[in-house]
Amino acid sequence: MSLELYTIGHSTHSLAQFLDLLVQHRISAICDVRSAPYSRLHPQFNHEPLRKELARHHTAYVFLGEELGARSSDPSCYEVGKVQYDRLAATDAFRQGIERVKKGIQRYRVALMCAEKDPLACHRTILVCRHLKAPEVSIRHILGDGSIEPHEVSERRLLKLLGVEQDDLFQDFRELLERAYDLQGQRIAYTIPMEVSRESHETYENGE
Repeated sequence: MSLELYTIGHSTHSLAQFLDLLVQHRISAICDVRSAPYSRLHPQFNHEPLRKELARHHTAYVFLGEELGARSSDPSCYEVGKVQYDRLAATDAFRQGIERVKKGIQRYRVALMCAEKDPLACHRTILVCRHLKAPEVSIRHILGDGSIEPHEVSERRLLKLLGVEQDDLFQDFRELLERAYDLQGQRIAYTIPMEVSRESHETYENGE
């Protein structure tokens, strides 16, 4: 059985524009994979107003930011204050989130939602979709203009973006792709702001 999974970034869309994109692609459920389901610059995408508006348009909403968000609350997922995607992906919470998405796409037309406009600039693609890829799952990214970028095209674009080219007959394409995912993961992974790191260190030193 062939299954479909979509992704979308709310970007700077108005709520009406965002809803139009969902209608255009017949999305029936949103999986919010933002670590914090709020936007200071775009409050129309804050958790509660978004959930209510989606319900008015008969679209289900589930928050999976704790399981699939890019800002892990698990200290073991960090190195020098920066999230390591491989460690995050190995956590029980992440695996449970992945399983929930897999079950969800059997019943709904699901779109993973985060903030970034470009799929390659977002963990929804570089982290989450990397672990949802399967022969029976067709992943499609909804772009800002409403067009679709198939995940295979996104991967080719990722290789080109990072200059990871298959210029050797004996290089394995899958290995190159995994390397590209790793490189982009390091580029976009969340890093704890220096001020927060300093405060955490001082709290620790003070025994709090």
